[in-house]
Amino acid sequence: MAYGDTGDTGDTGGGGPALLLVHGHPFDRTMWHPQADAAPGHRVITPDLRGYGGSQVVPGRTLLSTFAQDLAALLDHLGVRTAAVCGLSMGGQIALEFYRLFPHRVTGLVLADTFAQGETEQGRKERNDRADRLLSEGMAGYAHEVLDSMVAPATVARQPEVAAHVLRMMLAAPPQGAAAALRGRAERPDYTPMLPVVAVPTLVVVGSEDVFTPVADAQFLHDRIPGATLTVVDGAGHLPNLERPDAFNDALAGFLARLPHTRQARLRAADPGDLTES
Repeated sequence: MAYGDTGDTGDTGGGGPALLLVHGHPFDRTMWHPQADAAPGHRVITPDLRGYGGSQVVPGRTLLSTFAQDLAALLDHLGVRTAAVCGLSMGGQIALEFYRLFPHRVTGLVLADTFAQGETEQGRKERNDRADRLLSEGMAGYAHEVLDSMVAPATVARQPEVAAHVLRMMLAAPPQGAAAALRGRAERPDYTPMLPVVAVPTLVVVGSEDVFTPVADAQFLHDRIPGATLTVVDGAGHLPNLERPDAFNDALAGFLARLPHTRQARLRAADPGDLTES
């Protein structure tokens, strides 16, 4: 895996908890560049997921559980026991899967522009058909078609450099890796039953103009996760961290400031207890 590792020593030292930023599809870790300075005092880890960016491309089907296990192995490699996990879109579903598999390693969740419901039969077919298309045609046609949905039309008009960055990431995504992720997401479970027993602080973020995961999806998460907070980023589409980075970063920094100190996180890691405990 390719990854960035910056900032304070975080979980392994005296600062705040480490922060793991999980990108969406079909992007890479450069989507988190505006968040580089949003978490002072925290160790910030930004991986390229399997099949994306500089990480190894593995064709076939990549399940969300595989992505989550990769992230756990990366944290092991870096000597990080626990982290706050922030994921956007597909990255948010990977964050939920990471929590399902490794709740004792999570000090907090940030779920951005994502949803918890399982795939439908129609959705399963559409994702597999899209995977077939990427393998046969490459990324260009798909990338240009969805750009105006990935970011709000106003962003394309007023921040062409942001739209250009999003387009570059999509065009650079390896078709085999992107297709494998689509096939894996087509098999994703329904995380809805897990939401009421999420026992860590949770922030839900969504762009007000998101057409892929609208505000109703964020409200669904907020209403079911105990104590969750909701931030709607006005004027942003599916990528508020890039479109309105100041607003996103303010919400993220405020959330991180409320998390338990590293020592408390370590005690939780040593004795995770039951998921229903707070």
